[in-house]
Amino acid sequence: MPRIPPEEIERIKREIPVQRLAEARGIELKPQGKDLVGLCPFRPEKTASLHITPATNLWHCFGCNEGGSNIDWVMKIDGVGFRHAFEILREGYIPQSKASGTPAKTPTMTKLSSPVAFDADERDLLKQVVEYYHRTLKQSPEALSYS
Repeated sequence: MPRIPPEEIERIKREIPVQRLAEARGIELKPQGKDLVGLCPFRPEKTASLHITPATNLWHCFGCNEGGSNIDWVMKIDGVGFRHAFEILREGYIPQSKASGTPAKTPTMTKLSSPVAFDADERDLLKQVVEYYHRTLKQSPEALSYS
């Protein structure tokens, strides 16, 4: 898969407000100085600890010490990797807020299922990992021809 050009990453970080992503998830934000504050979606809380700084388009939760850019937000909230989060934002997918009447775009990439069962005990989990890599190796002619 080709590398994402750094200028494209910076464009996405600049053009898609974290505030819009948070509000689309139903998070009520209130102004507090230069920041907007709201309840953190990553943990239960009664006092707002999520801070979004519109000037820099960054977010930080002082309760769980998570934070970053809009790409980091999508990675954390959707449980996806960097490239997948980037693709979601590039395609313009923002979940529809309850107040918005416009339909949201759907992501072009689907969330992959886990190749292992994480609730298995250590021995079974290790066996699943070995089997996964064995299957993957057998499907790659380049890897099989490597010596």
